[in-house]
Amino acid sequence: MIQRPALSLLDLESAALGSRWPLTAVLDALPWNSDGLIAAIAQQHDSGEVLMLAWMNRRALAETLASGQVCYWSRSRQCLWRKGESSGHRQRLIEARLDCDGDAVLLQVDQHGPACHTGRPNCFYNAIRDGAVEVISSPLKDSRHDP
Repeated sequence: MIQRPALSLLDLESAALGSRWPLTAVLDALPWNSDGLIAAIAQQHDSGEVLMLAWMNRRALAETLASGQVCYWSRSRQCLWRKGESSGHRQRLIEARLDCDGDAVLLQVDQHGPACHTGRPNCFYNAIRDGAVEVISSPLKDSRHDP
């Protein structure tokens, strides 16, 4: 069997349209942080609204890709966190994308209910405006929150 050199993310940067690599090779090349995590940004697929930022380890990413339901790694609880398992506010994966240098994954999702644990539609409700931070959205009524 011929051994090929490990994939470099530079290979992806210079790749032609339609080029393809095995997922395992790409995951092996990602610059996972010292805790084995990568930043994951959730975006509503049809509106483009940025919903939240969380973290994934390789197992969470693999589960997400296999099941179609988004799973993160909870840094505070040190365990897998299946988005919406307690609140019902699940994220169904539409497509996953990697950024150019592989240090973040973009999850285009179909969000059911609020994305934020505060019950707000997204986690980015604190706007920095004119030297102050202003809260720009309220929790949705009758929302159960993720812990």
